[in-house]
Amino acid sequence: MNKADRINRRDFLKIGTLASGGLLIAFATPAEARQALVSTSPNTGATLNTYLRIGEDNSIHIILSKVEMGQGIWTTLPMLIAEELDCDWKKIKVEASPPGKASDFLENPVYRSTGGSESTVQEFDRCRIAGATAREMLVAVAARRLDVKPEACRTENGYVIAGDKRLSYGEVATEASTQLIPMVKLREPKDWKYIGKSQKRLDTPEKINGKAVYGLDIDFPGLLTAIVAHAPVFGGTVKSVDATKAKAVKGVREIVQISTGVAVLADNFWAAKVGRDALKIDWDLGATANLDSTTQLEEYKQIAKTEGLTIRKKGDVTTALTKAVKTIDATFSFPYLAHAPMEPLNCTVKILPDTCEVWTGTQSHLLHQAEVAAFLGFKPEQVQFYTPFLGGSFGRRGSFSSDWVMEAVHIAKVSGKFIKLVWTREDDIKGGYYRPVYVHGVQIGVGADGFPLAWQHRIVGQSLFTGTPLADMIVQKGIDYSSVTGGAPYSDSVPDYSFELHTTSVGVPVLPWRSVGSTHTVFVVEALIDELATMAQKDPVDYRRSFFKNHPRHLAALNLAAEKAEWGKPLPTGQFRGVAVCEAMGSYVCQIVELSIVDRQVRVHRIICAIDCGLAVNPDGVRAQMESGIIYGLTAALYGEITLEKGQVKQSNFHDYRILRINETPEIEVHIVTSTDKMGGAGEPGVAPIAPAVANALFAATGKRIRSLPVRVDDLVKP
Repeated sequence: MNKADRINRRDFLKIGTLASGGLLIAFATPAEARQALVSTSPNTGATLNTYLRIGEDNSIHIILSKVEMGQGIWTTLPMLIAEELDCDWKKIKVEASPPGKASDFLENPVYRSTGGSESTVQEFDRCRIAGATAREMLVAVAARRLDVKPEACRTENGYVIAGDKRLSYGEVATEASTQLIPMVKLREPKDWKYIGKSQKRLDTPEKINGKAVYGLDIDFPGLLTAIVAHAPVFGGTVKSVDATKAKAVKGVREIVQISTGVAVLADNFWAAKVGRDALKIDWDLGATANLDSTTQLEEYKQIAKTEGLTIRKKGDVTTALTKAVKTIDATFSFPYLAHAPMEPLNCTVKILPDTCEVWTGTQSHLLHQAEVAAFLGFKPEQVQFYTPFLGGSFGRRGSFSSDWVMEAVHIAKVSGKFIKLVWTREDDIKGGYYRPVYVHGVQIGVGADGFPLAWQHRIVGQSLFTGTPLADMIVQKGIDYSSVTGGAPYSDSVPDYSFELHTTSVGVPVLPWRSVGSTHTVFVVEALIDELATMAQKDPVDYRRSFFKNHPRHLAALNLAAEKAEWGKPLPTGQFRGVAVCEAMGSYVCQIVELSIVDRQVRVHRIICAIDCGLAVNPDGVRAQMESGIIYGLTAALYGEITLEKGQVKQSNFHDYRILRINETPEIEVHIVTSTDKMGGAGEPGVAPIAPAVANALFAATGKRIRSLPVRVDDLVKP
C-alpha cells in the first residue's frame, strides 16, 4: 500500500445513528487498500458502499455492494458478519446498496463489481471486522448499564449477557452509536459458529413465495415497455424505416430510432413485440455481413500454424520436437457461446429534469452510473441505480460497454418517456457479447519414458478485456491473459515449451463467460494429458499424479475425487469413465464422469466432483455452485454453439440453443477438500473440467478423441 493510502484507526470504521435510532456501521474499500477497511459517517454527505444497521427493534440490516445473481453471496457475506456479531440469524435482512462515487470504479474496479468468483475472498476480513466492531460497541454500552466490566459479558443470538441479566442489541444500539471505534480481535477458527457450517440461503423464502423483485417486475404509472429491432448483423445500421403498420398496432404509443436500431414503445410487452415485428426496415449491413463461422474457423486454424506473441517460453521447443520418439499434432476449436441467463436483459429508466433513476440487474453499478451521467450531461450523483435480484448472469450482466443500459437510457432520452426496455429470448441469443471462438494448435513431443519433452501451444481468439476499464490489469504487452489462463501445471515438468497467443479482431461483441479462459484452455490441456497417458499405457489418474508431486492442491482434489468415484473399480457394462483436473479462480477442482452412449446419444450417469477452495465459508453454497457450474458446463459441452452465416446468428431460442433438460441431468456428488490454504472462488471453477472429463470418457467408450465442441456423437459412433 502506498503511504498516501494508509488508513489511521479513526478512519478505519466510522459510525452513525439512524434517524429512527439504532447503530449504523459503514465500511468501504479504498483504492490500493483492498485488505483494509475504511468507512464514512452518514452525516458527511458521502455515499456509503456497505452498511451494517442494527435497529432498536433488534432488526439486522446488511446492505451489500455485491449483487445476488443466484450465487448465494447474500448468504455467505452475512455469515461473516454474523460470525463476529453474534446476532440472531433469523433477524437478518439483506438489501442492495446504491452506487457510490463514479470515481470509485476507476480507482478500484474490482471492488464495486461482482465477478471473477472473488466476492467472498474480497470481503472475508472486511465483513468480519465490521461485525466484531459492532459487537464490541454494543457490549461496552450493555456492560455500563448492567454495571459490570465488558469482559464479564458474553454475546449470544442478539443479546449481551452478564450472569442472569441480558440486554438485546436493539436496547443498546442507539447509545452504542456514540462510542469510539474500538480495536477488535477476530475469533479463532475453533470458536466459529457460522463459518464453515452450512446455512440456508436468506433469499430462498422470497424466491419461493414470489416476493423477490427482478428487473422484469419493475412497474409504476406512466411506464411504457420498449422493444428494439436490432440489425440482423453486428454493426449494421438503419438506412430507412417504414413504421406505418407498427403504429397501427393497438397499444403502440411511439417509435423512435436510436443508434442500435428502432425502438417500439407500447403499453405492454406484447403490443411492443407485435409492433416491432410489423416494422419494415432497410438495413446497411456493414462490414460483418459476410462473416461465416466455417470460414472463420478455417482462418483461425491457419493462423494457429504461425508464431504468435510469447506468453511464456522455456528452452528451444522447435529443436526439442525433432528429438521426440512420438508426437501429437492436434488442433482444437471452440464456438461462440451465449450466456443465456434465465432472465433476459431489461432496464427501466425514468429521466427527470435534474435526475435519472435506473432499475436493472447489473454486476457493475458504478461503471453504468458514470456512463449514463456522461451521456445525459449529469453529475454521477444525479444518476441513481436500484438493483433488483439478477435472474442469472454468467458474465452477461457484466458488460463493460453498458450496452443494454445505454440502449434503455437512449430510448428514454429521445422519447421523453419513462420506459422499461425488454430483450426477448431471441434478442438475447442473437444479441452478441458471447464467449469468443477459440482455436488451439498444439504439437507435443514425447520421450521414451512416455512423458512430454516438448510442448508448443498456440491460441487464437478475440480479446475480452482490450479497451475495457480492466485492460491495464489483464492485458499486458498485447497479451490478454484471460485468454490463456487455466489448466494444471503440467508444463512445469516439460523441458522445452512455448505458449503463444494470436489476438484476432472480429466484429462480434464478446464478454467473459462463466469460468472465462478456463472454458477452452482446460479442455485442450486435459484432453492432451489423457491422450499422453494412453500413449504411455498408463492409467489417466496415475499419470496425472506423477505431475502433481509439487502441487499438493491439485493432487488433493484428484485423490479425493478418485477415491469417491472408486476409480479402478469396474463399471457396469457399457459405462465408461473420464477425468479432468484444473485450477480456476484460485480453486482446485477435479471431476470424474461416468457415461454411456444410448441410441446415439450421450447419457451422463454420474459426476463426482472434488474441490479445494481453501476455507468453504458455506459448504452447502459451495456444493450448489459446483452443481450449477457442472450443469452449465455440461450444457455447453453437449449442445452449446452459436454459429454465423452471412453475418447472421443462426440460433434464436432454446429449441436450437439447447439447455440441459432435467431428465438429462446426472447424479452429481460434490466433495470439499479439507483445506486451510488460500481461499478461492466457487461460482465459476466447476464449469471448466466437465467438458474434458466428458471427452475423455467418450474416448474410453469409442476410442476416438474429440477435437471440437460441442460433442457430435455421429463423429464418434459408426452408423
